[in-house]
Amino acid sequence: MSSIKGPGIFLAQFLGEGPPFNQLETMSAWVAELGYRGVQIPSWDTRVIDLEKAAESKDYCDELKGQLSEQGIEVIELASYLQGQVMAIHPAYERLFQPFYPANLSREQQVEWASEELRKTIRASVNIGTTNISVLSGGLAWPYLYPWPQRSDGLIEEAFQELSRRWLPVLDYAYENGITFGYELHPGSDLYDGATFQQFLHYTNQHPAACITYDPSHLLLQQLDYLEFLNIFTDRIRAFHVKDAEFNPTGLQGVYGGYKSWKERAGRFRSLGDGQVDFSRVFSLLTEHGYDGWAILEWECCVKSPEQGAKEGAPFIQRHLIEATSQAFDDFAKSETNQTMNREILGLE
Repeated sequence: MSSIKGPGIFLAQFLGEGPPFNQLETMSAWVAELGYRGVQIPSWDTRVIDLEKAAESKDYCDELKGQLSEQGIEVIELASYLQGQVMAIHPAYERLFQPFYPANLSREQQVEWASEELRKTIRASVNIGTTNISVLSGGLAWPYLYPWPQRSDGLIEEAFQELSRRWLPVLDYAYENGITFGYELHPGSDLYDGATFQQFLHYTNQHPAACITYDPSHLLLQQLDYLEFLNIFTDRIRAFHVKDAEFNPTGLQGVYGGYKSWKERAGRFRSLGDGQVDFSRVFSLLTEHGYDGWAILEWECCVKSPEQGAKEGAPFIQRHLIEATSQAFDDFAKSETNQTMNREILGLE
């Protein structure tokens, strides 16, 4: 069995206008002091990476890695969540998602822009030496999640055919460069659970570059069996967000949340250890399945500050990391065997 690496941290939720949160050099020193050993970098944020340069210059990427290495930090991967979401935006969400992409683009230009940004992230990943890019899929069918009014025949199939048509050229480009996309199964995207991911695999002909960034918090909030999910998709998991959540239904609300704010919802994201995810089982199953990637804190909490969440996250992950065994616990009693001996034991000789 392989061992999980960590602790890692996703930088996006910690970026700010003042030090140490406004540039990569000071952020890496901050996370290193907290006990983190790797960072997942948001490719859209110029405070921590120039994606254009990273895509074109290996020297720039070597300098970036060297800067982090001085703090004892590795680059885990680049994340392109915002660009991935722009690959498919339903018209109902265009105004709200507009900060994700340049203004005044037509819908066709939005997809062209997002596709090129993802290609840049692929080239940058090659230059950095990482092999996965975490993304969101975008969503065309999401407004029709609940089948009322009754969905028109073929509506979902048409949405997944179009989603796949947009993603396939980028998936092919990733595969040609030894890169995978880890789709985080996320509300607001058409890939939000195991069934929708299977649909996407169907329409992309089981594309080898279509993989998963596993985040149990989103699955728990759907009341999906996030542990069985690991058994089903073990061969597709390429990244792991360590994020906690809780679901406490009441007589007034459940999964849909009653349009309440995050603090008032039955399902809420929480800092590590404050929610209901069974991380002991998650880490055990991932280790048993041979996952040797990183355990990456993604902080989201409606109660605690990001600083406290980050401070508590590193030791939490460290406690859950498993040194995978290379021997069986009862090897001390093992005897030498061969086929003749086995046949004798079975009474066949």
